[in-house]
Amino acid sequence: MKREPLQLRPSRMGISTLQSREDVNIESVALDTWRDPAADPADRVRDLMARMTVREKVGQLASIWIGIDSAGQVAPHQHENARMSVGWDELIKDGVGQLTRAFGTTPVDPMVGAEGLARSQQQIMAANRFGIPAMAHEECLTGLAAWQATVYPAPLCWGASFDPELVQLMGSRIGTLMSRLGVHQGLAPVLDVVRDLRWGRVEETIAEDPYLVGMIGSAYVRGLESAGIVSTLKHFVGYSSSRAGRNLAPVSIGPRELADVLLPPFEMALRAGARSVMNSYTDNDGVPVAADPAMLTDLLRGTYGFAGTVVADYFAVAFLQTLHHVAGTLAEAAARALAAGIDVELPTVNAYGEAMSTSRSSTAPSSGC
Repeated sequence: MKREPLQLRPSRMGISTLQSREDVNIESVALDTWRDPAADPADRVRDLMARMTVREKVGQLASIWIGIDSAGQVAPHQHENARMSVGWDELIKDGVGQLTRAFGTTPVDPMVGAEGLARSQQQIMAANRFGIPAMAHEECLTGLAAWQATVYPAPLCWGASFDPELVQLMGSRIGTLMSRLGVHQGLAPVLDVVRDLRWGRVEETIAEDPYLVGMIGSAYVRGLESAGIVSTLKHFVGYSSSRAGRNLAPVSIGPRELADVLLPPFEMALRAGARSVMNSYTDNDGVPVAADPAMLTDLLRGTYGFAGTVVADYFAVAFLQTLHHVAGTLAEAAARALAAGIDVELPTVNAYGEAMSTSRSSTAPSSGC
């Protein structure tokens, strides 16, 4: 007896399952717009957003730091904010936007890490109604910051080389490795123009000349993006100009220095195809960047036409309450950051969490984005 060929049928999670033509006529199945790969992406997003509850949308704005509970101490002011207050199953039940440093938090064999990341993605997709996976990000300034990964020269060497083609090649090789492991986004390059050697992160910067920083940084962006990895420009903007070279200290430069020295590398790298931007921790003339719509929305999106994702530097949203003192609660800090233009809170669920979800009805679909 001749058997009918197997056909593909969309499942509830948006993943195809096999079924015989005797059971269903594939042409008669009407796909939801958001599931239809042939539909316009904007229409798919619109259809999906209309079906999501507030809680599900908030889930896409948050992140989870995998393995942080066993990683020991992290940076000052940050470790106390890194601990998980609820379990994994509770965190992923409505979806999650980003997974933080699956490879770079603790030493992990690359194959074991890739298998673990794949399992985490499967669990996240199974937990939420729409089968949406998370974006996985890693640090990658001098190569993927993970055990056994190749270490490349520091960015000061990139600038000293005056060789954008070589830097682009390096970026592509870093991106290729990340892609093979299941990583989607890299938190690099650093485009802070540094002219005060007292600043503690000079070794992460490229040069003191804005054009050189922009040229070399753009080459890195092209290389990373050529491998399909989302490059993240940081730190937008002013971080390296803090008073007395102190980390997180206020910035008191004028608009001309901002426009002539600090902003050009970001504008150049955006033109090179960067798809993400990370905010600066500092305040500029008294206004924290994480709460500044003039910087993150009017300038970045309005003037520069940026259409990608703005991610928070680690704990920058919570710092609006604990360091800058411009928010009385985490919920207020989240509201200020979201209104300013920060799309995703990194590295873990903190301000963009329960308080934001419960600020309005969270079980009914919402038409807002």
